[in-house]
Amino acid sequence: MTGKGLAVLLCFAQEVHMNNKKKLSFSQKLAKARSRGDFSAFFMLLPSVFLLTTMSIYPFFWLFRYICYDYNGFKAYFTGSRNFFRMLEDQTFWRSVIHTFEYAGMKLIIIIPLSLLLAVLLNQKLKGTGIFRGIYFMPTVISAAIYSLIFGFIFAVYNGVLNASLQKLGIISAPIDWLGNASIVMISITIVAVWGGFGNYMILFISGMTSIPEEIYESSRIDGANGVQTFGYITLPMLSPVLKVILMLAITTAFKDYQSILVLTDGGPNNRSHVMFSYIYKLIFSSSTTPQIGYATMLSVVAALMIGMVTALYLFVSRKLDDVL
Repeated sequence: MTGKGLAVLLCFAQEVHMNNKKKLSFSQKLAKARSRGDFSAFFMLLPSVFLLTTMSIYPFFWLFRYICYDYNGFKAYFTGSRNFFRMLEDQTFWRSVIHTFEYAGMKLIIIIPLSLLLAVLLNQKLKGTGIFRGIYFMPTVISAAIYSLIFGFIFAVYNGVLNASLQKLGIISAPIDWLGNASIVMISITIVAVWGGFGNYMILFISGMTSIPEEIYESSRIDGANGVQTFGYITLPMLSPVLKVILMLAITTAFKDYQSILVLTDGGPNNRSHVMFSYIYKLIFSSSTTPQIGYATMLSVVAALMIGMVTALYLFVSRKLDDVL
């Protein structure tokens, strides 16, 4: 056999050996995956992934189909950039954006300190704290439409419990239209939103406090620290990871709230209490006008981008504060 033929034979034998080695390594990887239970985990996750894809991801991308269409639920007419320019001239929508930031700001200023305060008080080892935890958490398991309807009766002008109580106490002389007065309607719906949501954040704060070692509190008491000092120098700093998550959840929830507003005021008076998603909801499901799904799709995408920008800004600021501190 010539030297050239021998070299070709050696190369072929080496290639066969490498292929067998690759096959062996793949079979070993397959056996290792089976031993780790990767296939079982994949098949257990498959239904959740399928539902997430079909019920969340696909509808989200489906929205972009109708941005450039006038769609009423039956027929879609291509309109190009008409929805975009209509959005720029829609004063009601841009006022609803301002109302959304106003509502979210008032809600966050009240609900986070209130939830933290109640969590600190109910985290004490005292009798009855478990009962109060359940009472304060109860509104979060009730439908927003139900408790908003109840508050609608409370805020009623002439037969409402609130006006009757304040008149009996001599605080007011005439009934107040809590939901029909443009100057106080946002305060009224903010009170309802705080009542319906603070219990959830309170439980999250309590869960974070239970992870703080008791030895740290004992050391602070031995050193003579009072309750305020313990909260400021121990509880609050060690709650910072939980606090960042709670703040992010509270921000996104506040910007997406609209159920209570629709039940209490339906966006009134004179669109004063309309937020972004209540206005979008009315465009699609209003019984007085033709559904404007194409235009509402444009507004919903813009609203989602705004919420994403606010969330990204919050995450950026929180990271910078972590670097400074």
